[in-house]
Amino acid sequence: MNINLAIIKGAKVLKENFINNPYLDSEILMAKVINKDRKYLLLNSNVHLENKDLNFFQKLITKRSLGKPIAYLTNKKFFWNSEFIVSDKTLIPRPDSEIVIEKVLHLTAYKKKLNILEIGIGSGCILLSILKERKSFYGTGIDISKSCLNISKLNAIKLEVSSKLKLYKSNVDKFTLGKYDLIISNPPYIKNINLKYLDKNVTKFEPKLALDGGLDGLSEIRKVIKKSSELIKKNGNFVLEIGFDQKNKVISLLKKEGFYINSINKDLANNDRCIVCTKI
Repeated sequence: MNINLAIIKGAKVLKENFINNPYLDSEILMAKVINKDRKYLLLNSNVHLENKDLNFFQKLITKRSLGKPIAYLTNKKFFWNSEFIVSDKTLIPRPDSEIVIEKVLHLTAYKKKLNILEIGIGSGCILLSILKERKSFYGTGIDISKSCLNISKLNAIKLEVSSKLKLYKSNVDKFTLGKYDLIISNPPYIKNINLKYLDKNVTKFEPKLALDGGLDGLSEIRKVIKKSSELIKKNGNFVLEIGFDQKNKVISLLKKEGFYINSINKDLANNDRCIVCTKI
């Protein structure tokens, strides 16, 4: 079977299983299997596939037809200005989280050297994107997941920022190392009762640890705010991603811990998504 026919058949299976963008996904999976880009597929559509490649492709199509996200099948996701390695132990980077980077770059436009802490680094997509943009900044990332730290390390090497990064396996409550000019975090913030209402492909395949914010969705946010108030320097900035309906409660928590609210920022869907504040 040639490349083109395999892609068409793969897309048909995906379409029958109600997968959005079936032809595009089929192309992406074929590109992974033969380790080429999509341009190669177009120019070499009549090339015959080896049996092992065809079998691998069909296995990936089956997994995708069951809803497994394309990022986990290809082990990569584009975010900000770079392609990141991901695994099913890390949350898939979302475009909405790019608002955190936008705000940090705006805040630090005239800063020469900063020490940044990310609480819950995950794949590293937020902190590493900032370190890539700001050559003289240094970063520290903590996470309770060893798998996430390993992925972050690989991504730091890929983005050539590993010399500016320190990683620690730690629960937020127990981390006491250093004082920071800037702290960022995208903690779990979904009420656990609402997890079942998420897209089934999210709840079925993405790590619950990175989604579950406890009974009220604020259990991890409380810990992050409390610890940030201890680790941040006076007049330091804290940039926190939140759930769309958490603004007022989170603002109250921040004020109790001595933060001045600079701005509340909306995501691509016009939902409140990111709070920028300053330690006073």
